[in-house]
Amino acid sequence: MAEPFPICYLDGDYLPIREARISPLDRGFLFGDGVYEVMPVYGGRPFRLEAHCTRLSRSLAELRMRDPLSRDQWRGIFASLIERNGGEQYLYWQVTRGADSGRNHAPLPDIRRTIFAFSAPLPVTPQAVLAEGLACVTATDTRWRRCDIKSTALLANVLLRQLAVDAEAAETILLRDGQLTDASASAVHAVIGGELRTPPNSRDILPSTTRTVVEELATRAGVPWSASPVTEAELRGAEEIWISAATREVQPVTRLDGRPVGEGRPGALWRRVYDAFQRWKLELQGQPW
Repeated sequence: MAEPFPICYLDGDYLPIREARISPLDRGFLFGDGVYEVMPVYGGRPFRLEAHCTRLSRSLAELRMRDPLSRDQWRGIFASLIERNGGEQYLYWQVTRGADSGRNHAPLPDIRRTIFAFSAPLPVTPQAVLAEGLACVTATDTRWRRCDIKSTALLANVLLRQLAVDAEAAETILLRDGQLTDASASAVHAVIGGELRTPPNSRDILPSTTRTVVEELATRAGVPWSASPVTEAELRGAEEIWISAATREVQPVTRLDGRPVGEGRPGALWRRVYDAFQRWKLELQGQPW
């Protein structure tokens, strides 16, 4: 079956993704020594481009690498992929430290970086999710203690997400030392006492771009919010729980570990923020990026 978005970018070339090749000595392949970003595209316009590029540069800096491309160069790659592949899509791009002469942990080699990007169809939230919400499970957060770096080393996230799959749930919400952190591939928001709360950024939490969007839209929608810790007891007693991510936007969680969240249906505050998100997307279409 033909791939819907077959063209990718790899180290200066645009080619069918099935023809893309990297060295088996690439440190991203051997060590997960790289960082990545995921960004939705609405109406041909990348969403929050500057924020995503800034986070990529920060993640690279934390791994003692410089961004190998300028903002204009990244924009050119994204524009070409969007045009070549068409349709509603999301962009994925990553930078690894590159291919060394062997498998050496240190010192960090000064070698040519490997740059890879592709696009894929943007998932659409099913109407059933909007009407009924999602089921999630909880688990102990077993990720490394630098979750603020958007690293390609995601084995812990994969295993945690599998717990949700095993339970026929949508996501695994993570707890560490009795506190909410993230989900396996999402930010988590809880409505407690009428206030939307999300744990403050730290080394235990990815600084989510979509989380920032949700907070801005909460302000637009008149929903009070704060970046403040959420205990496990507060999470389990929350009136509403939401998850957000680049390819999820913001979705309601109505069951947690088999128990209803709040009244067991998508909450009124979630609907206000979700509707504000949809209106904002329409406002942004056609604007320069």
